[in-house]
Amino acid sequence: MEILNIILIALLVLTSIFLTLLILMHKGKGGGMSDMFGGGMSSSLGSSGVAERNLNRFTTLMAIIWAACIILLGVLTRFNS
Repeated sequence: MEILNIILIALLVLTSIFLTLLILMHKGKGGGMSDMFGGGMSSSLGSSGVAERNLNRFTTLMAIIWAACIILLGVLTRFNS
């Protein structure tokens, strides 16, 4: 069970980093963090509907994996005590 705990913690750290990066890559609605990193500039590359949909899918997938890691870590902690 200890190895599963270590794997889940490592997966949680990796998904947290990727989830943060994916959220920062989203097109901003104006005046947010994405404008600070160049999201405020209008570009034909960033306005693609397919790219935005794929980014939404990857972000949702990372969020689901992140939440599952947290739930599994909670269950392991609860039943290991």
